Amino acid sequence: MATEQKSSSGDGGGSIDPESGFCSKTKTFHSLRPKSQLPLQTTPLSVTHYLFSRLHHSPPPPSTPALLHATTGHQILYPEFILRVQNLAASLQSRLGLSHGQCAFVLSPNSLHLPILHLSLLYLGVIVSPSNPASSNPEISRQIRLCNPAVAFATSDTAHKIPNFLRLGTVLLDSSEFESMMLTCPSSTEWHQISVSQSDTATILYSSGTTGRVKGVALTHRNWISNLASSAARNASAPHTVCLCTAPFFHVYGFAYCLRVLATGDTLVWMTRFDMKAMLRSIERFGITHVAWSPPVAVALTKFGDGNEMGGYDLSSLQVIACGGAPLAKSVIEKLRERLPSVQVSQAYGLTETTARVFAAVGPEETGVEGANGKLMSDLEAKIVDPESGTALPPLMHGELCVRGPNIMKGYVGDEAATAAILDSEGWLKTGDICYIDNQGFLFFVDRLKELIKYKGYQVAPAELEDLLHSHPDIVDAAVIPYPDEEAGQVPMAFVVRCLGSAIDESQIKDFIAKQVAPYKKIRRVTFTKAIPKNAQGKLLRKELIKLALSKL
Repeated sequence: MATEQKSSSGDGGGSIDPESGFCSKTKTFHSLRPKSQLPLQTTPLSVTHYLFSRLHHSPPPPSTPALLHATTGHQILYPEFILRVQNLAASLQSRLGLSHGQCAFVLSPNSLHLPILHLSLLYLGVIVSPSNPASSNPEISRQIRLCNPAVAFATSDTAHKIPNFLRLGTVLLDSSEFESMMLTCPSSTEWHQISVSQSDTATILYSSGTTGRVKGVALTHRNWISNLASSAARNASAPHTVCLCTAPFFHVYGFAYCLRVLATGDTLVWMTRFDMKAMLRSIERFGITHVAWSPPVAVALTKFGDGNEMGGYDLSSLQVIACGGAPLAKSVIEKLRERLPSVQVSQAYGLTETTARVFAAVGPEETGVEGANGKLMSDLEAKIVDPESGTALPPLMHGELCVRGPNIMKGYVGDEAATAAILDSEGWLKTGDICYIDNQGFLFFVDRLKELIKYKGYQVAPAELEDLLHSHPDIVDAAVIPYPDEEAGQVPMAFVVRCLGSAIDESQIKDFIAKQVAPYKKIRRVTFTKAIPKNAQGKLLRKELIKLALSKL
């Protein structure tokens, strides 16, 4: 396969700082990681073909499990895994008539079938559009309008949510028909001759909708290949790992993690639904080395068992905890390190629009930097931009993070205005997040640009106050929102979940924060609640709390 040494647009003649990657002339941060061996853009190539080429170049031993069920121990070895992908691709084309450029809507919890289904569809050049099986009927109707699928894949439990007007109908993943399509190859087919362009749309994933109406994010085969190539640049000589993914495969975090594990010939362990004891038991039983969690799982682990005890489970095989999908509070990271001192806690930063992570903490040195989201991944550039003036800023200055590179989305499906608002003509994607990059190139998340509280002209980051609230022993969870105030414009208001039996009151919480922040950052109002609303990935649904607060005005 012909490859190109991917390079950035250059430093404009300026010098790039060897510690931070910052170019003083262009005010751009450059990745200092090894460049990826990306295939030539003009080469017809699907992400599945690319993944298979990686496995062909560095084949895992035939006895290596590709997929492993955390609870039952059922496994599929790599030779069978590859064969099932190829059989299913041939069956989908010959039996269903699926063809290049069509779309498949997928509504299923994590299962053995999903990685095989996704790779089979991508092999054919069929667009994969997975959705949260917990989505409501109106949400699914909007997603189906966006992606316009020819067929749907669902389970017996989710099929009732799929409308009956799809041209090729709905295929049940837990049916004998689907099993037979994976196990037998049609006698004659032309499926192997399909040519997929890297610029073709590979997936349509859905943004969380916490910043507006749900959008369909179109990611190309090139986007996904770049994501995998970036990992290859780091993992060329890494030992075999056993990786447990608790993140849902319909989310960009879980989808990307799944592909990365399989592309490196490692073992992907999955769970149908999360259960703490079952997860710990699987780590012990299968010698799991890496886990991919969302923040709610990390928080649950810090509260599991008694003190530093882990319920008697042997977790000595565990090397890395990867946490993504939403920021992880500093207090949670500290508790994880207390309980598992020899385990690296790796945070990353990414969006659906960036094909998952663009910054990540890799290795013990990077994961040891407190509060950081790691360094810029291979082949990427970043800027920190003043939201008011649009001026690019140097290290340690707060501003909106913008990123550019081969991982950046094609655009929002059917929404040119929204695409133009986030993606400029030079390829820079505006993340909407206030961050800064330090002198060593580490990214630090501050808050969402649109969620900053404006108190008498000062900017207050809710995330900073939430971290402090989480550190209080009587507080289980907390969220901070802007509350309208005639004099100040907005004031910080806290929603707090107290520990069972705690009698902490509003004045004590206000005093606790006031002692640790500047006067303009003080919490002015406190409301006690039973739970903080969050989505499946643990991302805080701040808009729901704002609506609740305003309804009581």
